[in-house]
Amino acid sequence: MSKKPVWREWLDALVFAIVAATLIRTFFFEAYTIPTGSMEGTMLVNDYLFVSKLAYGPRVPMTPLAVPLVHNTMPITGGKSYSEAVHWGYHRIPGFGHVERNDVVVFNYPGGDTVMAEEPEADYYQACRVNGRDNIIGRYTIITRPVDKEENYIKRCIGLPGDVLEIKNARVYINGAPNVLFPHSKLTYLVKTTGGAPAVDADLEPYENGYNPPPGYLAYYLENDQVDMVRKAKNVVSVDVWMLYPAGVSPRDPGEWVFPLDTANYKWNRDNFGPLTIPKAGVTVTLTPQNIAIYRRVIRNYEGNTLEEKDGKIIINGKEATSYTFKMDYYWMMGDNRHNSLDSRYWGFVPIDHVVGKAWFVWLSYGEGGLLKDMRWKRLFRGIHSLEK
Repeated sequence: MSKKPVWREWLDALVFAIVAATLIRTFFFEAYTIPTGSMEGTMLVNDYLFVSKLAYGPRVPMTPLAVPLVHNTMPITGGKSYSEAVHWGYHRIPGFGHVERNDVVVFNYPGGDTVMAEEPEADYYQACRVNGRDNIIGRYTIITRPVDKEENYIKRCIGLPGDVLEIKNARVYINGAPNVLFPHSKLTYLVKTTGGAPAVDADLEPYENGYNPPPGYLAYYLENDQVDMVRKAKNVVSVDVWMLYPAGVSPRDPGEWVFPLDTANYKWNRDNFGPLTIPKAGVTVTLTPQNIAIYRRVIRNYEGNTLEEKDGKIIINGKEATSYTFKMDYYWMMGDNRHNSLDSRYWGFVPIDHVVGKAWFVWLSYGEGGLLKDMRWKRLFRGIHSLEK
């Protein structure tokens, strides 16, 4: 028996490593990086974490013909890293549990089914609302992506299937009860002092996001566990959540409209929203011209039906419909940095077939100074629950 040449041994080892890594990434756990500040201060930009696929059960790939270890875009050359010649339906292998309220979840961004090739990180639907669909189509190359190749997002699951969600004065209520306040969740606050910055022994994060605070006030992003500290400062007169829009007022700017993007029937905004019932598999809802905006994307995009609205009538799969029964469970995801998060308030429900896995633990973390100069040693190898405290 002849011995394999060295190049063949290396090739076999490489193939084995790729196959093993792909199986682990698909069915056990996957590495993920926090790219934005929407989950601050629980999760920080440049937190590197592992996401457990076993927590909710690994999802069988729906687009199996793909370059191994690459999500949706080829490195260096660009272009799709997958082929849609073969497409499998949604199936999930049983896992250790189910999505629970307040879990930190990684999922495929529902609005990522359509993207602008030249600016894939931008929200196509919001761009159409702000600039007009014809202007976007004429300027960009528009591509579509299957569910499992949409961009990965990470948020906190605030609402479960069947829950009634409401936001009142920036506080989230689930089924009529106030939801948990996590110590490091953030909101924007207006702080009035007798002069100068709040006299506290801590670095506060100033608000810098396009709006000027009212005269006489300073604006800060404050974590929940910082609010009392600021209130007790000797030179502080008042500390209040900065709500750009009061209850019953919709933003004028289409770029700030919230779900279901129907300002005629729903006078909701980021801080005063709902009540809204989250769809649950097997539950039937009555459909009307007034509420169809809530369910339009569920019926057509997520559950694969044809939908027409004509002369005040709703037509599903060619037949007039006055009700609809959901096929899947849905979830409501929000970022902990509530005034700096693109989340379900803006694009609605997350279907179960979009759920990737549960955030598990941080294995690497560093700040703006880089890996060598600004390592966050205290965050390394800490589970997500310990970072929430």
